[in-house]
Amino acid sequence: MLWGDDSRLGRPFAKDPSVIRFGGRYLLYYSVPGAGGDSGGMSGWGIGIAESRNLTDWRKVGELASDRPYEGKGVAAPCARVIASEVHLFYQTYGNMAHDAICHAVSKDGLRFVKDAENPVFHPVGAWSAGRAIDAEVVPFQGKWFLYAATRDPQMKVQMITGAVAESGKGFGRDAWKMTSDGPLLKPELPWEKDCIEAPSVVQRGDSLVMFYAGAYNNAPQQIGVARSKDGVHWERLSKEPFLPVGKPGSWNSSESGHPGAFVDDDGQTYLFYQGNPDKGKTWLLSYVRVGWHGDVPYLMD
Repeated sequence: MLWGDDSRLGRPFAKDPSVIRFGGRYLLYYSVPGAGGDSGGMSGWGIGIAESRNLTDWRKVGELASDRPYEGKGVAAPCARVIASEVHLFYQTYGNMAHDAICHAVSKDGLRFVKDAENPVFHPVGAWSAGRAIDAEVVPFQGKWFLYAATRDPQMKVQMITGAVAESGKGFGRDAWKMTSDGPLLKPELPWEKDCIEAPSVVQRGDSLVMFYAGAYNNAPQQIGVARSKDGVHWERLSKEPFLPVGKPGSWNSSESGHPGAFVDDDGQTYLFYQGNPDKGKTWLLSYVRVGWHGDVPYLMD
């Protein structure tokens, strides 16, 4: 699979994949830039929706646009979850830097969403963070809902992971989320991670959570690492090297392999969707690799 949305720029461009199975088909949610604008610009970003019957051939079927005052310059980086026969979408505002935050919306068909009246519903607090929240990921664990997001230090230089938790049955509004730690859950430490850890994507394996994450900023190159937690708060890396590295020179992902989106199908097969490009971000394509497991330790099957 190699797929990009050419509806806005006239060239393939899709980032930040999140995949679910819903209504008899697969739905892919992803970020798209402002129509007719510069892909590096900060305005007009939206969330595209595509469908597939086989996880390989995709067709665009809709968009979630920025249409609220708090969404300002755009929306991006969706995380889709099927909960009680509805699609819940967690996403970020875009282009507001330290003021970006996480929002929430709900849909009965996966295409038309009602946005939460309490949006934005989460951003971190504390002197260690600039207060920014992007790249939301929400997962059930130990009878609660855990939210993970990327934030930055007060100088807006270093990107790292923050977390919050909501009690089951309490909804996903602003008052539901309580921070899990007065500090980052994961921050860049390895040479290949440089100044950035972002885009957490989490699956449960037994009594553990496994997080695929992006290390380094876009095209630095960004690569994908993996970490594990027994409580959803304290994380250990499973390797000092990237789990999914940047592609070789001349390959479609020679500029990066980034922003993971893990999806577990009904048959138990794990797919790791991710973004890449060969041209430093002029285009962006989405693809996936299959992931196998030794207990709670993942390995690449492809």
